[in-house]
Order: sequence, then structure tokens, then C-alpha cells
Amino acid sequence: MKLFHAPTSPYARKVHACAIARGIDDLIEIVPTNPHVSPPELIAANPLSKIPCLVTDDGLALFDSPVICEYLDTLDGGLPLFPRSLGPRWHALKEQAIADGIMDAAVGRRMEQGRPQEAARDALMARYKSAVARSLDVLEAHPPSQTIDIGSIAVACALGYLNLRFSDEPWREGHPKLTAWFAEFGLNPCIARTKPTP
Repeated sequence: MKLFHAPTSPYARKVHACAIARGIDDLIEIVPTNPHVSPPELIAANPLSKIPCLVTDDGLALFDSPVICEYLDTLDGGLPLFPRSLGPRWHALKEQAIADGIMDAAVGRRMEQGRPQEAARDALMARYKSAVARSLDVLEAHPPSQTIDIGSIAVACALGYLNLRFSDEPWREGHPKLTAWFAEFGLNPCIARTKPTP
């Protein structure tokens, strides 16, 4: 399998972390990719020119991190990341959704930072920032468990992206329970080995 990937993408990190957590990362070739230049190999697999994009051994191209992570969970390997029991499953999926929302807002805000300042841009950036702040407050009230599943991995990747791109606005302030959770969960190999670097 081939994974189109960029080390600073929180979505690609989530997929890579899931592969490591399941013990199948050695089955995946990481293809460093800059989706912003729309390389032909990526476009052939994903017409949206977005990462992550996984091309399976039989040539099926999958994109969007929730889809890829669910596919990886069907492969032979270790621990399932999508709990089978309904209560834990819905909880993990909810955590994944809030984490993906944090990533969407943070990545959107990061992209807007490079544009000229104007009222509409500033309003959009404030909206993104508020969405992240509200989501962090929800996670502070109910931090993920230390169980490795799709929800906890996604939350760790979202927090890691905030550390990488918004280090001047530390999310840890006012979130001691979430900070403690992240410090402990971040020691898991799937998170430690995929830590992004600028």
C-alpha cells in the first residue's frame, strides 16, 4: 500500500498513527507529498489533490482520513481502533468528529494567515479560533480515555497540530485535565513516532 503523506498534516498523521497502533505500518509505503502543487501521481489517485490518500495493494484509492482509518481497521493486525461495542464505539466516533473539527478549523485558520488582512478574513479566523476554543472546553470537561482508539488518536493529532502551528497560543492554559491526558497519551508509540516537525 502507498500513503500520500505530509508530516505536518494532522489528517495524514492520524492515518499513520492508526497504522502504527494496529501494527501494520510496515505494510505501507509513505510517499512524501505536497498536495498544494497537485503532483500527477496524487491527482491520478485523488482528483481532489488532498492528503492523506491511501492506494491499496489492489489499486483502490481511498481518501479522507476517517475512511482510510476505517479501512485500516479491517486489515489483519492488532487492536481494533473502532470499538465493536456500541457505547464505546459512539464515544470514539464522537471524539474523532470533534478532533477532526478542531483540525478543520485550525488548518483553515492556518491557511487564512497568509492572506491579506481584511474584515471578512479576520471574521473567519475568529470563527475558526472560537470553534477550537469551544471544542477544547468540551474535551477538558470529558477528556478521552487512555484507550488507544480512533477517538483518542484523532484528539492527540489535533492537539499536536495546535502545538505545531499555534504555539504562541498555548491551548493548555485553562485545560489541565486535557493537558495531563495528552502528556500521558503522547507516550504511545503511534503518537510519539508521528510527532510533526515544522
